[in-house]
Amino acid sequence: MKKLQLTIYLKETDRSGDHALHELIVRRLLHSNIAGATVYRGVMGFGRHRHVHRTRLFGVSDDSPIVIVAVDDHDRVLAFLPELKTLLPSGLITVQEVETL
Repeated sequence: MKKLQLTIYLKETDRSGDHALHELIVRRLLHSNIAGATVYRGVMGFGRHRHVHRTRLFGVSDDSPIVIVAVDDHDRVLAFLPELKTLLPSGLITVQEVETL
């Protein structure tokens, strides 16, 4: 069955007011009836600013990468994109078609 996978790339320190941005996005995905979402904390990564983000000794982070992945029907994912763009105006967002089993 064809679905859309929404992938959102953030930094652990990205915030919206007093809340971690990844938590806010996942809650908005839930309230938008998206089938499911998972947040991954990366060990290391870099983006367009060429700054390496990584977890250091004893798990202390200097801004670890965060990835949110959600999969649902085309219509639900596409309907969520305008809201997501207001929450994350400068972040990297990808959408791709996937086959679910």
